[in-house]
Amino acid sequence: MSDQPVLPPIDPENPPEGHLPSMLLRMLSTSGARAILSAKPAELGLAENLPFPFLALVGQTEMRIALLLAVINPNIGGVLLIGPRGTGKTTAVRALTTLLPDVEVSACENGEGCLPEDYAREGEAGVCASCLRRLRAGESITRWGSVNMIELPLNARLDDVVGGVNERIAVQQHKVKVERGILARADQNLLYVDEVNLLEDQIVDAILDASAAGSYTVRRGAISGTYRSRFVLIGSMNPEEGNLRPQLMDRFGLRVVVRGLMQKEDRLEIYNRVRAYRGNSRAFIREWANPTVIAREDVTAARELVKEVELTDEALDIGLELVRRLDIDSHRAEYVMFEAARAYAAADGRDRAHVGDVRAVAALALRQRRSQFMVDFAEGQKVEDNQIGQTFDHILNRESEGEG
Repeated sequence: MSDQPVLPPIDPENPPEGHLPSMLLRMLSTSGARAILSAKPAELGLAENLPFPFLALVGQTEMRIALLLAVINPNIGGVLLIGPRGTGKTTAVRALTTLLPDVEVSACENGEGCLPEDYAREGEAGVCASCLRRLRAGESITRWGSVNMIELPLNARLDDVVGGVNERIAVQQHKVKVERGILARADQNLLYVDEVNLLEDQIVDAILDASAAGSYTVRRGAISGTYRSRFVLIGSMNPEEGNLRPQLMDRFGLRVVVRGLMQKEDRLEIYNRVRAYRGNSRAFIREWANPTVIAREDVTAARELVKEVELTDEALDIGLELVRRLDIDSHRAEYVMFEAARAYAAADGRDRAHVGDVRAVAALALRQRRSQFMVDFAEGQKVEDNQIGQTFDHILNRESEGEG
């Protein structure tokens, strides 16, 4: 057995801070915000995007770790947050954008999302006329931009999500053009689906398929278009309002059960921070600016390091044995668990993921993947198969005796 210290599983009520990776420890540390209450409120303008600082969240260790791991390693397949209203799920997701690094994005003037890789793969047909002119002139068709969070409205139609024919252009210019939908606009961004259990099945299917493949194709008659759709998928739901179909649940990488904090001190701290934020958002954000910058640099470094992280043979063996003993059918189980373990190690600045890293993320990756129905179904099928075999043998023996 390895002498690598085993990290305990994540306990939301008693977070193992002494064993957490250094990056996560810094992000999950707490700091008072009462001084902001006395600051002079800033001049309010039109609706600005001033998300609550991620590091200012109180408690909810497991939720924050899951979100960070999904950002460090998008191969995890996103996060599903399950819990009642008012427990900070949406606030945490929106706050996550403050830690996301800049990425190279399209600067296409026509909104087509053209990238150099499209030109390299498909030639002139891969980019619009405007971007083609810029490429021929030796100009760049990309820019560096911050990652955004794209929220999917609950009343979204399928055409809104995947794209559809622009009827205005069709009428005015007599041209049929398939425009990009929310999934294409979410490329290299964070896609948040609130109340995912209340969405229409066809919309959820489209989202999860695009998330798994990284692209999708829209066909409207003879017109079609294939769009990139690489995003970190975050879903949230209140189980009181309905369940999520098992096959959809399986597509989310990590699952977090979010409960309200029960300690009086925690709830008081939440009240103080929310009051400070609502009273003077700018001052509150400035209070957390320096640790947020450091955390963002940590996330960027971990996203690069995770590409080099490998699991030890022992971690792989124990992880596979765990899945087997839990009777989990889906092969996504060990994939998500191992990818999360790699991200957990990268958060600690290591290029080797050990048994302890697998142990720390096992519950996040494996919970709610075991289907008792399928276990019972398989057992029932074994009984039927035995009956078929025994009946066949009985017939065969009678035939043999008759010949004798």
